Amino acid sequence: MSDLPAKILYCRCAFAQAVPEATKNAVLERLCESGVSFESVSDLCEMSARKDPRLAEILSGEEPVRIAACYPRAVKWLFHHAGTPLPDDGRVEVLNMRDTPADVVADALIAAAESPSPTP
Repeated sequence: MSDLPAKILYCRCAFAQAVPEATKNAVLERLCESGVSFESVSDLCEMSARKDPRLAEILSGEEPVRIAACYPRAVKWLFHHAGTPLPDDGRVEVLNMRDTPADVVADALIAAAESPSPTP
């Protein structure tokens, strides 16, 4: 088990607008109210297109990473396209705000950021 809380990455999906606005707003509000540390980005798609080096920085380190965005397969491809493939070691989990209720996503993110997460 890792003694490190998860890094949280929240995608605002500003350009593609693939995630329902109400869901994005509710998850962001809960994250802000919780006081957990998280990074918010305007759009992972845009970061991938620019091959933004911050994507590699997000995955650096040994702590688990939880990403609130859209479909896990899309997020996996975005990181791959940017030259920073997601590790296959189970350290990264993508939470799908397109299909999952906001409270479920927010609860999972907050729990991961507040307590150690299991590692394989």
